[in-house]
Amino acid sequence: MGRYPFAYDHAQPFMQQVSDWIADIFYDILPEAGFEVRDEQIYMAFQLERAYAEKQTIFAEAGVGTGKTLVYLLYAICYSRFMNKPAIIACADESLIEQLVKPGGDIDKIARHLNLQIDARLAKSPDQYACLVKLDEARFGHEDTGLYREVYESLPDFVHTREALQTFYAYGDRKNYPHLNDEQWNRMNWDVFQDCFVCDRRHRCGQTLSRESYRKSTDLIICSHDFYMEHVWTYDGRKREGQLPLLPDHCTVVFDEGHLMESAAQKALTYKLKHMVFEELVIRLLKGEVRETLAVCIDRAIEQSERMFEVLESSCRPIAGSDRKQIVMSDLLKREIHTLCDILSEIEEELVFEGEMFTLNDYQLKIVEEHLEMMQKAFALFRNEDSFICWATESITGLTLVVMPRTVKEVLKEYVFSTKMPIVFSSATLSVEGKFDYVANSLGLEKYLSFSVDSPYDYAERMEVVAPRFSEGGTFQEKMASAIELLHRTQGRALILFPTHQELQRFKAEMSSRSDCKDLTFFYEGDQEISHVIASFQEDEHSVLAAVSLWEGLDIPGPSLSNVIVWALPFPPQDPVFNAKREAAASPYEEVDIPYMLLRLRQGMGRLIRTREDSGIIAIFSEELYTNTSLREHIERVLPAGVVMKSE
Repeated sequence: MGRYPFAYDHAQPFMQQVSDWIADIFYDILPEAGFEVRDEQIYMAFQLERAYAEKQTIFAEAGVGTGKTLVYLLYAICYSRFMNKPAIIACADESLIEQLVKPGGDIDKIARHLNLQIDARLAKSPDQYACLVKLDEARFGHEDTGLYREVYESLPDFVHTREALQTFYAYGDRKNYPHLNDEQWNRMNWDVFQDCFVCDRRHRCGQTLSRESYRKSTDLIICSHDFYMEHVWTYDGRKREGQLPLLPDHCTVVFDEGHLMESAAQKALTYKLKHMVFEELVIRLLKGEVRETLAVCIDRAIEQSERMFEVLESSCRPIAGSDRKQIVMSDLLKREIHTLCDILSEIEEELVFEGEMFTLNDYQLKIVEEHLEMMQKAFALFRNEDSFICWATESITGLTLVVMPRTVKEVLKEYVFSTKMPIVFSSATLSVEGKFDYVANSLGLEKYLSFSVDSPYDYAERMEVVAPRFSEGGTFQEKMASAIELLHRTQGRALILFPTHQELQRFKAEMSSRSDCKDLTFFYEGDQEISHVIASFQEDEHSVLAAVSLWEGLDIPGPSLSNVIVWALPFPPQDPVFNAKREAAASPYEEVDIPYMLLRLRQGMGRLIRTREDSGIIAIFSEELYTNTSLREHIERVLPAGVVMKSE
């Protein structure tokens, strides 16, 4: 087969020929292989043709079972070959990535049934890789040292050598360590405070080697939303420093589960500052021969940073159900921040002189300058109270100050939507009660194409939605009783979706002592690597999966998932990010809380029916449904056609 999977006529528009070829696939080729003809899928294909032909952004809302992934993959592959650049498929999280690339997944299906050779490579987020420096700290630490010694001993031989590398390969992926729970993994994975620039092992690092691999992809690069936005945010800085951008030049982007894009953008634009990291960084400058004025500035900066973080710590308030701490801004805290900014500016000026005198190592100098620039950008947001959101987190190494822009619209507009390339937002839930305004406004999109097609499944026949009545307001024990009754009713085969990790852990602790569920196997998110947990749940038909983050992306067809229990309506948390959105809204409940909750609830309910043969129960635990008429009406409007919510 040549460059294109069809005979390309140069005299005819390319995208029209792609569309005709895709129509043949869905009408003739795939049905011969046992696939059904789906009108919704073919309609979506014709809609995407316009977006690619005109290089526009499109909201492609297609219900479960429409086969939307196959459509956007086919367009992305063809367009990539036409433009001679890879296409980016950005997924909301690692479980979604796994659905695409696993054996029997969508890319594998296309390759097998269309006899296509597809070059698809993963570009995982940095925190999905082991860090050799942190692994050393963990194996000589205080907890699970034997476990980390085993991990260290399993590393490839070339990691331990100093000679030039002759043969090497990517390693250290989170997926390679399914037996580690999230807490254990976090002690050895990369995090934002790792100084990779001065790491003497960076050329043997699994993360670095994986980048060498995915950059060479000719068709598809599959990454997370977070990683794509990190690429966007660091693009200019990396080029200035003579580094390659995180992702290569590409021709199109598909954001799968595109309704989650705003939170990924905010996360990528976040600054994290820690006194210990700053102190260790600037002290390096004192190891060389520097002028006294610079040395004095560095000492003052360290003292001021320490003082600022002390004031910051006294300004923190806990947030219920969150590991984030609210920062109560005060004139004192602002003064300490501005004082540190002034000293950092003095250091930057002094470093100009030092650079001209060549008394400092140029590489070290560049690293320090970059960190100071990052700190100044973060502190600059404090000059306007309406421009930033901040909070703090606590760890054994001290307090971390987290700062992010209040909105990401301007950044997305400049670096993503102005690129003049086709951008697809794909999801079953992009609209709220028929309108795309909520997602479009959050992204700052004014001009876009859009369409919506329903799922082809008969939900009225296959789905039962129940909302149990609670006599005592829906206490934890009442929910436990209802959950156990439902689990017995379906003999396991259930997904329980929790709003927070705290609720999940409480459920886990309670269930460990319950004798009435001893015959059921429970899998908990966080106990092992997520794709391993999902696979175990799918293989054990009568098991139960308890999760916090699997509202999207979980695809378990068949009887293994016949019961979805929504432990509480998924309203956004009372954290600094959403509180800022509420403050900016005229009607916070209707403009922020309700749209977010409805999108997430629709996603959660979408885990149940994955094929025409699937059937089961959705249980929504919320006493408010019987006390708040408006809320109940909102939820009833987003239920699939013909489905009625019943009380139990």
